[in-house]
Amino acid sequence: MQFIKPDINIDFVGKRKFFISISCLLILGTIVLLILKGGLKYGIDFTGGLMIHIRTSSSISAAEVRAVLQNTSAKESLVQDFGEKGSKEFLIRVASEDIDIKKVYDEIKEAFKGVKGEEVEIRRVEMVGPKIGEKLAREALLAVFFSILFMAIYICGRFEHRWIASAIMAGALSGAVYVAYIMGVSIKVMIIIAAVLSIVISYLLRFNYSIGAMVALIHDVTITLGAILVTDIEISIPLVAALLTIIGYSLNDTIIVYDRIRENLRTSLKSDFANVINRSVNQTLSRTLLTAGSTILALIILYFLGGAIIKDFCFVLIVGLFVGTYSSVYIASPVLLYLKRDRISKM
Repeated sequence: MQFIKPDINIDFVGKRKFFISISCLLILGTIVLLILKGGLKYGIDFTGGLMIHIRTSSSISAAEVRAVLQNTSAKESLVQDFGEKGSKEFLIRVASEDIDIKKVYDEIKEAFKGVKGEEVEIRRVEMVGPKIGEKLAREALLAVFFSILFMAIYICGRFEHRWIASAIMAGALSGAVYVAYIMGVSIKVMIIIAAVLSIVISYLLRFNYSIGAMVALIHDVTITLGAILVTDIEISIPLVAALLTIIGYSLNDTIIVYDRIRENLRTSLKSDFANVINRSVNQTLSRTLLTAGSTILALIILYFLGGAIIKDFCFVLIVGLFVGTYSSVYIASPVLLYLKRDRISKM
């Protein structure tokens, strides 16, 4: 199916400076927000604690729920509305490492009955210990790290046809990360080290396509994290799954564009490289918009009709897929141009 004319010729490369400037501002904004907010907000999946989902029989506010909880063991808790407006549902998050679930359960029931004179329905109770939360956080970060690492290696072999050099890069990265690990460096810092080293080694080994893909991946994840910071969403296991999905989608979209660039380079050896990139992006534009558009449309429907449980997950995916599609055109492709035509493999 093709709803865009095959002979369309939009000058994507000519507008690259404008869109790269926008991306730089968004990334800078994310960094500023990270500093101002002291980092991302982690849910009980990673910090440990107790989460209680309640439904009241009458319409009350989160502040009133918080006031009722002052007479219970959950007085030091975060209360937020859950679900649609007027749904009478709330999430109570208690970041305590030592709390009796049954005791809190009974106290909340009694507190609402005594203060508000109403029955409260406790619909869900989840408990995560601090050690389990720490382990989950570590494993989630490792999942992000290894996904980026192996995708970079795949791109090197896939487009440069230099699998041995790709293996060398993998060994160098693994060695650097291992040294950082035994020195007690945090996984967050290790991910940054690995990302920087991937780009530097790729440049030294002339893995131009890998550099473009890595820059696009870092761009997509960073801007998506910025959206998470702006909306004050908590990082949870489902959100990590969403980020991994975004990484995979972004890479797949970039590969489609890169494949067409490589094909056109074979048949247009004397053409200006900027024109080759423009023609390639235009040729894959219909496929890109159809894939991204249909996926985002489904996610928007899920966001509004799927219930509060998956709203954050859908929101992160919508932002990430939009940014991933945008980066394949305005970030990954222009990076090849900036690396100079004589460095691009014509394989």
